Amino acid sequence: MMQSRTVYNYRSHRDDRAITQRIREIAETRIRYGCPRIHILLRREGWLVNHKKTHRIYCLEGLNLRSKRPRRHVTARHRHARPEVTALDQCWSMDFVADNLFNGRRVRALTIVDNFSRECLAIEVGQGLRGDDVVAVMDRLKHSLGRIPQRLQTDNGSEFISKSMDRWANENRVTMDFSGPGKPTDNAFIESFNGSLRDECLNVHGFLSLEDAQEKIEQWRQEYNHFRPHSSLNNLTPAEFARSHQKGPDL
Repeated sequence: MMQSRTVYNYRSHRDDRAITQRIREIAETRIRYGCPRIHILLRREGWLVNHKKTHRIYCLEGLNLRSKRPRRHVTARHRHARPEVTALDQCWSMDFVADNLFNGRRVRALTIVDNFSRECLAIEVGQGLRGDDVVAVMDRLKHSLGRIPQRLQTDNGSEFISKSMDRWANENRVTMDFSGPGKPTDNAFIESFNGSLRDECLNVHGFLSLEDAQEKIEQWRQEYNHFRPHSSLNNLTPAEFARSHQKGPDL
């Protein structure tokens, strides 16, 4: 039995409304996602939509006009190329991000990322984190995941150049790779990750307490590792990419 054109158009418009609503939901909650990444998520969720339709709706909704961060000029890149990372745990990056609780008290988050898989291995949230706290997190990862990096990229913060951190690196045969003074682009992986953390979590949520901040940031970390596809990882999530290269416990 043939359906009328009216019925077909009604269903088409109804489906478009549902897809449009979902595209807007993704774009509003993940402000760094562009059209290609949104399309990948739609396909993962089971939406039967091709990339042309996704792009058409994306543009009709004005999502292509959202503000984007300016790209850095080529001259701002690291002048001395580091060794190419070709496997898990060849190089990790870590840094600190600061934010405030609802009562104005300052909190800091230590972020640790595997440069090869883009996995966020840990985000330690606390007040007054010091070099000993960094060592404690690294030891925890060593024992819980059975992993340590061959090389560790950081800036020259006091927590990273502390005697306790130097001793830990020496005992575990980890090469410390410090960024040049005033050159955050030396550690582009962690800078990009921290930007996503701030845009998609810190700037979105208010934290009533330290425990509230720890819970919400950990929830975002899990979503980042297991839900967010990366074009540089063949559109896999960091957790999927890591599993394809080494079997191990979920992060």
